[in-house]
Amino acid sequence: MIHSIAEEAPQAAPVGAVILAGSNGRRWRLLPPPDLARFADAGPGLPPLMRVLLAHRAVRDTADARRYLGRPGELTDPALMPNLDVAVERLARACRDGETVAIIGDFDVDGVTATTILVEGLGALGARSVPHIPNRFTEGYGPSVAAVRQLADRGATVLVTADCGTSSVAELAEAGRLGMDAVVLDHHTVPDELPPALALVNPKLAGSRYGSEPAACGVAYKVIHDLHERLGRPYDPAEHRALVALGTVCDLAPLVAENRDLVRLGLEAIGRTRRSGLLALAEVARADLAQATPDTFGWVLGPRLNAAGRMEHARLALELLLTDSEPRARSLAQTLEALNLARREATHAAIEEARASLSEEDRAAPLIVVASPAISMGIIGPVASRLVEEHWRPAIVMQLVDGEGRASCRSIPEFDITALLRRHPDLFLRFGGHRAAAGFSIDAARLDEVKARLIADVAERLDPASLVPTIDVDAKLHLGEVDGALLRWLARLGPHGTGNPTPTFLARGVRVSGARAVGQGGEHLQFTLREGRVSWRAISFRNAEFAVPDGELADIVYTFKRDDFGGRGTLQLEVLDLRPAESA
Repeated sequence: MIHSIAEEAPQAAPVGAVILAGSNGRRWRLLPPPDLARFADAGPGLPPLMRVLLAHRAVRDTADARRYLGRPGELTDPALMPNLDVAVERLARACRDGETVAIIGDFDVDGVTATTILVEGLGALGARSVPHIPNRFTEGYGPSVAAVRQLADRGATVLVTADCGTSSVAELAEAGRLGMDAVVLDHHTVPDELPPALALVNPKLAGSRYGSEPAACGVAYKVIHDLHERLGRPYDPAEHRALVALGTVCDLAPLVAENRDLVRLGLEAIGRTRRSGLLALAEVARADLAQATPDTFGWVLGPRLNAAGRMEHARLALELLLTDSEPRARSLAQTLEALNLARREATHAAIEEARASLSEEDRAAPLIVVASPAISMGIIGPVASRLVEEHWRPAIVMQLVDGEGRASCRSIPEFDITALLRRHPDLFLRFGGHRAAAGFSIDAARLDEVKARLIADVAERLDPASLVPTIDVDAKLHLGEVDGALLRWLARLGPHGTGNPTPTFLARGVRVSGARAVGQGGEHLQFTLREGRVSWRAISFRNAEFAVPDGELADIVYTFKRDDFGGRGTLQLEVLDLRPAESA
């Protein structure tokens, strides 16, 4: 019997780290110098700073560094993915026999991109694909019995779930009763009771030897790629690689191992995409796909695709990605742009509502819980993320509607939010997720009980020291040491995201000039930093209130960031935190 994967241990602070005080109670944690003996054979070509950064990213030795910094190699053998062979064999039969394959996908970017890959891949091989994206507001997450019955009535003999299904015991039992073979393609935490699926393809199954945790779009891509090989049909992966990169980044999947290579390949592919929907979406967002970065996915394309499911229905995003009609793509892209603007306004209002609802006791608790009928289920996730950012502790935001509480959970790196839910399954009508994000629904009459038990659990397990916002710093780096050669080396460490953070540096005693508040509400800080003859344009997000006076010296923690808004793609510093310089 396959059991669920074990809970991850909390992340301990590195031994020997130096803690410095930042602004507004933040901490700067300067990571200790790593043992670089394993890079002794690298020769003079690998700069010392790069050796430090590679070691901080678990690169083991010189040979590992060559692979890490080189071009993407062979992707992971699909045979290592749990149950992928069973899924491919069943789908191959469906393609050969022209069966109808129903696909139920999630309403976020990962689910929509995974569904797109499956619809196109299965359709190209002879199956008839019938996609279904649930309505977030009326159906909720994942398969429902009603949707399963409807798809069976349309002649489906195979049911594939994409980015959902791992917890859908009753729903997949109904699929089996109706004569459908169920194939689950997912990456969410595996519960103790597994659904009655023909194949549960999930890298988080215990005993998995896959070595990384692709998002659902990555799992779907591996299935479709292997399916083409199984049937002896040619396959050009470029367009699907672009979608995999988009879904992987937007779902905050770890950018390590195969995932990092998938995103690197996808960034190359999206610059050459011929997909009408992506081109139209980039046009309305004023994004240059030839210069795409993970930020293009996470901050430009992703929010617009997500806006469909958050504000109306995710089938709009799916249709945009599937259409080959340029006029229809432009129309849909404009619709998503308008929905995204509405989403921003609604999110801003909901954040204010959430802040106003919190008492001092609520803010002091190790888990923030907000429940309100006024916060739409479409935006509870972004609101929870903002509360985590502002209070540096796990947060749950819940919409109360029709006697039910529908919640979105977000967490800090030190705490597994889905493990919390799994310790209290009796509280929920349904739940699921992964370490950093989860969701659940409850009987609203049990709200007080849910809040009390979850807060008590977090209080018992989460060290209060973890509730202090902490920025990990890779190394000290004076601005005068930065040159073109170093920047080219740093670029080879990407793409950055969860699990592969952007290198972060500390510089002391840099002079501030031209500081001004920018952005909606003036919450961001834009300025120039000078050290000797060197000067850099800089931006610090949501830090305007901690500005250092013009002409004064500051200590800064910073990364390098391309300015795609006002700087035409020029490189600038992103200052994560700053404080008046310490006296010598």
